[in-house]
Amino acid sequence: MRYLVIGLGSMGKRRIRNLMALGFVDDVAGFDLRKDRRLEAEGYGVKTYANFEEAVRQHNPDAFLISTPPEDHMHYAYFAANNNISCFIEASVIHSEEIRKLSLMIDSKKIVMAPSCTMRFFPGPEKIKELVNNNSIGKVLNYNYQTGQYLPDWHPWEDIKDFYVSNKDTGGCREIVPFELAWLNDIFGRSEPLACVRRKLTEMPADIEDIYHCLLNHSNDIIGNITIEVISRPRATREMRVLGSSGEIIFSADSGQVRYINTEMNDWKVFNLDTGTVENGYINPEEPYIKEIRAFVDSVKAVKKGLESLYPNTLQDDYNVLQTLYKLESMSEGKDDLSR
Repeated sequence: MRYLVIGLGSMGKRRIRNLMALGFVDDVAGFDLRKDRRLEAEGYGVKTYANFEEAVRQHNPDAFLISTPPEDHMHYAYFAANNNISCFIEASVIHSEEIRKLSLMIDSKKIVMAPSCTMRFFPGPEKIKELVNNNSIGKVLNYNYQTGQYLPDWHPWEDIKDFYVSNKDTGGCREIVPFELAWLNDIFGRSEPLACVRRKLTEMPADIEDIYHCLLNHSNDIIGNITIEVISRPRATREMRVLGSSGEIIFSADSGQVRYINTEMNDWKVFNLDTGTVENGYINPEEPYIKEIRAFVDSVKAVKKGLESLYPNTLQDDYNVLQTLYKLESMSEGKDDLSR
């Protein structure tokens, strides 16, 4: 199968590496309007294009990997759907109605539309899901979760003002809330918002809130307390405590561990997480992203054979988490605030 990576910034180049790790070398091409990004991608040995129509015509891809800024996702996704091309789409934060309509549009088509859910493939969330599903701490009652990284450290090689996460609609915190909900909902059930506070606490040169503090009620009567921020420095942080009726789970990406204890144990059971391979200039390891693209590739192959898609996230799932985000933001403005 042949793949076209659309957008050759840091995520587009990562997706090229993911495909190459899966054995696709001569089958990958890239498109970007920026010459500097095309040249960087060509360093991986792939052919690149400055014209989208030419890239589609000459490379004749079976699937797109859309790694552009969020405002361009739907343009390429609708092109793919209209031309019966499967596509993987990086995390979205806007255009929820277009996502919903696209979900309905592809119902009768033998293609895969795979919105990113990268965190489901990280070893920490995978282990938490295993422990929860095995009833290791009884019925889950509550969790507290915080994650963040100082926004200018995301892309230290460019001015934050040139990066879409400094824009109000696609800001760093705003983008990460649905990104995190994709895996939290998978483990704890679909979430409904209870309350939200969002603020700009720093003098960061960006017109965005740099912290979201959200209270959620999941479908299994689990209360979730999440803090998403883009102010943690000098290092990124990801910490979680899950409280159950007979025990608790503690997850720390900072220390690379998941541990749990319950009423039948005398001490904590500790799982050391695989740190994986981190490319120069990146924070997160390659392996979860490779697993995610493998799930997409396997799903495209399955659908071509007339089987169902195996990919774990759908456009409807994406729409649902965006609706949760919008409701949280509405509450933070004092509209329908259930905390008052």
